[in-house]
Amino acid sequence: MPDAPKLSLRVLGPARVTVGGAEAPPPPELLWRKHLALLVYLARSPRKSRTREHLVGLLWSDRDEKQARHSLSEALRVLRRVLGDAGVQADVDQVRLAADGVTLDCDRFAELAARGEWDAAAAFVEGEFLEGLSLPGANEFESWLGTERALWRALALDALVKSAEAALDRGDAAGAARAALRAAAFDPTSELAARAAMRALALAGDRAAALRAADALARALRDALDAAPSPETMRLVERIRDARVGRRVLAAPLAARPRPPLLGRSAELADVAAAWERAKAGRGQVVLVEGEPGEGKTRVLEELAGRARLDDATVAAARAVPADREREWSAVAGLLAGGLTDAPGLASAAPAALASLGALDPALGARFRTAEPPVPLGDALVAAAVAAAEERPLLLALDDAQWLDNATLAALPALARDSARRRVLLVLGVARGAPEGGERFDVLRARLGRDLEGSVVRLGRLDAAALRRLAAWAVPAYGAEELDRLVRRVERDTAGIPLLAVAMLEALAAGYRLSPDATAWPSAARTLIDSLPGDLPPAVVGAVCLRFRNLPAIAQRVLGAAAALGGRVDAGRLARATGLDHAAVAQALDVLEWERWLAADARGYVFAAPIERDIVLQEMITPGQARRYRDESVA
Repeated sequence: MPDAPKLSLRVLGPARVTVGGAEAPPPPELLWRKHLALLVYLARSPRKSRTREHLVGLLWSDRDEKQARHSLSEALRVLRRVLGDAGVQADVDQVRLAADGVTLDCDRFAELAARGEWDAAAAFVEGEFLEGLSLPGANEFESWLGTERALWRALALDALVKSAEAALDRGDAAGAARAALRAAAFDPTSELAARAAMRALALAGDRAAALRAADALARALRDALDAAPSPETMRLVERIRDARVGRRVLAAPLAARPRPPLLGRSAELADVAAAWERAKAGRGQVVLVEGEPGEGKTRVLEELAGRARLDDATVAAARAVPADREREWSAVAGLLAGGLTDAPGLASAAPAALASLGALDPALGARFRTAEPPVPLGDALVAAAVAAAEERPLLLALDDAQWLDNATLAALPALARDSARRRVLLVLGVARGAPEGGERFDVLRARLGRDLEGSVVRLGRLDAAALRRLAAWAVPAYGAEELDRLVRRVERDTAGIPLLAVAMLEALAAGYRLSPDATAWPSAARTLIDSLPGDLPPAVVGAVCLRFRNLPAIAQRVLGAAAALGGRVDAGRLARATGLDHAAVAQALDVLEWERWLAADARGYVFAAPIERDIVLQEMITPGQARRYRDESVA
C-alpha cells in the first residue's frame, strides 16, 4: 500500500499548500475557505484531533445540524482525496489527521526560534497567520483565528528583531536594517521593531533613514492607538539626531554607496560588545584590539563607538599619528576634543583637575577656572573620567595606540585601576608589526585578568568562507563556480587582508578586470608595514587606483592633497592646499571618510591605510603636484 501523500502548509502569510512536495497546485476545493480552515485548525489542535460536534460548532454554526454535519462530511471527503484514507481518520465521534500527514511552516518556525536560529526562523515570516482568510459567519473560528494571529505576530516580530540583532552582532548593519525594517513593516506600532530599525540604520550610516523610521512609528502610534512614542524611543531619536565624533556630527554623504559588511569578525565583535556590557554594569574594562594594518581594528573600534553612542553613553575617541609621540599629553588632548569635554557629568570633577585639563583644551579652560594649585595631568584625566562615568557610561577609544605619547601611556594603568569599579571601557587599537608596536603595552597586557578586568582581542586575516560572503556581497550576480574562482584569486592576491580584499572586490564590481595570471602575495613574513606599493600584486594596485578614479573629481583632489601632506591634516589646511572653498572640502571629506579612505577624529583626518596613501602618491599624483599641495598648504 503506497504511503499517504504528505501535505505542507505555509500559514505565516497568505496560505499556500503543497502536496507531496510537488509544484503542481492542489485541488481547488482544498483551498475553499472552510476546507482550508478545517485543515489548519486540525493541524494546530492537540494530537491533531477534534470531535465532530466541536468542528460543526466551530465552522458551521450558522446552519441547522443536518446541513452542518453534511458540510463537515463533504469537507472531510475533500481532505481524503488529497491525504488518503490513512491521512484523515474519522469515526462517529472523532476526526483526526495522521501524525505526519500535514506539516505547518509555523511549527518549523517555532523549532528554529527555540534553538535561537533567528535568521532561519525569520525567513519563514511572510505575513500574518493565515493572512487574508476570514469566515464572517463562524464566530468561534474567528475568535480562535484572532488568538492565533496575536500569538504568531508576537513570535514573528521577536524573531525578526532578534535576526536584526544577530546581524548587528556579526557586523552586518545593512542586513540588520533589512531584518528590522521587515519587523517594522510587519507591525508599524511596535516600538521594539522601530528601535531595532533605527539602531541598525544609524550604524549603517543612514541617519536620515533612521529618523524616517522614527517618524513612521510616531504616525502609526498616533493613527492606530492615539498614543506617542515612549521616552526610551525618544531618547534614541535624540541620540541619532545628535550622533557626533567630538563636536562633529556623523552623517553619510548624499547618494553614498553602502559600506561593505564587517564579515569574519563576529567573535571579535562579540568580545568587545561583552566588555562594553560589563563596563555599563559598573565593572571597568580594558580591551586591546590588536591587528596588522588592514586587518580591521579601526572598523571594530568604529562599530563599538557607534553602538556606545546609541546606548546614551559618552564616547571620547582619538587616533594617534607618529608625530604625536613627540607631543606630551597629545592623546589626552585628543580625548578631550574627541568627546570628553562634552560629557554631561564632567562638571562634578574637582575644579583643579578641570583647570589642569584646560591647559590642553582652551574651550575647557575657559569654562573652568580656579585659584587652586594645578593637579598632575594623569590624575586630572582619572578625575574627569570618573566624574563623566557617574552620569553616563564612558567609552575611551584610542586608535593606532602604538603612537601614543609616553606621558599618556604612563597614565593609562592608573586610569584603568581607578576606574575598575566605574562604568568605563578603555579600548586601545594597536598595530602589530609596527616599529613602535605592542611591546609598549606589555605591562598593561600582563595585568589583564589579574588586577585589571579586560581582554586582548587579536584580529587575523579573512578565511575563504568570509571572503566568499564578501565576494557574494560585492558581485551578487556571480554564480557558485564564479564565486569559487574569484575567492581563490582574491585570497591569493590579498592574502586575506580585509582592506585589500574589499578594495579589490569593490573595484571588480565597478568594472575592473583581473589579469588571468598572478603570483601569490605576500610571502609568509611580509605585512602591510613592510610592503611597498611596488611589492603589491598589480591587481591590488590597479584596484586601489580604480577606486581613486571612481571618486568625484573634487574628492580626488582633496585625497591627493591629504596624501601629499601626510600625517594628520585638518579641513583648513586641505582647503589651502587645493584652493577649494571650505564647503567643497567638507563635502569631499564626508565622501572620503564614508569610503574609508580617511579616518577622522576631532582633530583632523589621516589615511585609514598607509599603503593606500603610498599607492596614491606613487600612481595617482605627480611629484610636482605633491610639492604644490605642500607649498600651498603653508601659504
